[in-house]
Amino acid sequence: MCGIIGYTGRRNAVSVVIEGLKKLEYRGYDSAGVAYFTEGGIDVRRCKGKIKELAAVVEAEKLLSNTAIGHTRWATHGRPSEENAHPHRSGGLVIVHNGIIENYLDLKHRLEGKGYVFSSDTDTEALCHLIKDYADRMPTEEAVREALKEVRGAYALAVINEKEPGKVIGVRKDSPLVVGLGDGEYFIASDVPAFLSYSRDVIFLEEGEMVVMSADGVIVTTLDGSPVEKEVVCTNMSPSMAEKGGYRHFMLKEIFEQPRAVSDTIRGRFSLDSGQVNIEEFGFSESLMKEVKKIFIVACGTSWHAGLAGKYIIEELSRLPVEVDMASEFRYRGPIIGPGDLMVVITQSGETADTLAAQREAKRLGAKVLSICNVVGSTSAREADAVFYTHSGPEIGVASTKAFMAQSAAVYLLAVAFGQARGSLGPDRSRELLEDLVRLPGKIETALSIDDEVMAIAREYSKARGFIYLGRGLQYPMALEGALKLKEISYIHAEGYPAGEMKHGPIALIDDDLPVVVLIARDAVFEKMLSSIQEVKSRGGNVISVTVRSCEEVCGLSRYCLMVPDTNRYLTSMLLAVPLQLLAYHIGVLRGCDVDQPRNLAKSVTVE
Repeated sequence: MCGIIGYTGRRNAVSVVIEGLKKLEYRGYDSAGVAYFTEGGIDVRRCKGKIKELAAVVEAEKLLSNTAIGHTRWATHGRPSEENAHPHRSGGLVIVHNGIIENYLDLKHRLEGKGYVFSSDTDTEALCHLIKDYADRMPTEEAVREALKEVRGAYALAVINEKEPGKVIGVRKDSPLVVGLGDGEYFIASDVPAFLSYSRDVIFLEEGEMVVMSADGVIVTTLDGSPVEKEVVCTNMSPSMAEKGGYRHFMLKEIFEQPRAVSDTIRGRFSLDSGQVNIEEFGFSESLMKEVKKIFIVACGTSWHAGLAGKYIIEELSRLPVEVDMASEFRYRGPIIGPGDLMVVITQSGETADTLAAQREAKRLGAKVLSICNVVGSTSAREADAVFYTHSGPEIGVASTKAFMAQSAAVYLLAVAFGQARGSLGPDRSRELLEDLVRLPGKIETALSIDDEVMAIAREYSKARGFIYLGRGLQYPMALEGALKLKEISYIHAEGYPAGEMKHGPIALIDDDLPVVVLIARDAVFEKMLSSIQEVKSRGGNVISVTVRSCEEVCGLSRYCLMVPDTNRYLTSMLLAVPLQLLAYHIGVLRGCDVDQPRNLAKSVTVE
């Protein structure tokens, strides 16, 4: 959530910052602003709404500078407005901030007592005045260090001061911040795509590190001033990977990128000849995998649904007990986890605050941590004992699609690896499971080919007041995922439910106006799911079945029937997710919603 970009160098910094803010739109925001050095000091431009409105102001005024910082804000303290937008200033000092200052009210009251006047409702303004109070007496980087000693909370900061032209100071704690290195120019940002058009050489700041960028170069220290030698990483991400590529929306592009995303996730990570998963890809030895007593899967949102499906697969294939927690709940329930246990955290960004907090709690209690993550060098990846990168490429749309599919494939591979290591899967069965996985990208392609059929259903139900999604077994997590996608993208209320629980409440909602999406495969509960369809029909519900081709009889019981190719039952749930993604997308577009940046949502939730 929120986005920071800063630049100092030989280009027009204002233009670089505006371009960088556009690349960070996917993180979610409700206002934007830029601060830049002028001959007379520092000027600030801010506005509520989209970056294009800020860009129009900048272009009309033909603003020029060699050093600037910018920000996209996602409201936490204070409503979306120009006065609450960043950057915030105190005299000649200006900052942008991601995160939350938990003790800002105490700081505010003390600073008001010193005569500081507040013009916004934000926690950030208190931090700005606090740094300014110190900067009146010492160099800016020292002022930042002293001020942060008094702060509780999470932050990524970029700070500039009229007293020190051309200098940008950045600090991070519990919120991501990266540095880009160019030829005589330097960048600071919340995420690499912000400056990818100019540099692929990246420094990832760790917790409690400060960077000072100026014409003299880049210096990284700890908050106590100790110098830090940082590795420069050359990212393999290209600017074109973050563009729409001819698709109307990033979300649609990413849905159609799923065959490639799965291929990239599984490529080179197992051998069909031997039927063996390369367990080194997960960063663990076979002996360690044999010693694991219990697995805890922790994630948020869509990643949690991938983890919930993973529980079914890992338990069946490895016979290991698995618990699945929402990360925001995990550390507050006094979890019984420790040595001998493995936590698997699933995260697209690797920066989600709740997931990181759960990961750190597990490590504190002695458990090993495996991070299944998409972003190389992210905090989760760096802090875990082992990391499995999904390599699905940047996901710009706020509602996760291809990252979810890549995570699901990764968890499937993990389940096979544990089954092999613990002796519950022999070579022949393992080879069958892996051969099915190799064929999955092609089957996803086939599932995407029913887009026109999905569009026809979307046209009929785009004005529905609500949806129910039903599934059992592995289809239950997909019912939750389908409902979440529709809520996120179209703002229609939708609820995912285990079909066997329908009679315990949700059946009261069913009438002839309610679409009911039923996920059904030919598995142990197939006949029970047919009974659930009959129960819906007998109460006037409109059944939209999403099933596999071998279940043709389902279509005779349904108003609409969407069919995907057959595969093994563990991968079927992944294929069934494809029509659900398309349905949410098309309904959202038909309702005029911003499907790439749904209201109130952020791509990477970096505050609790």
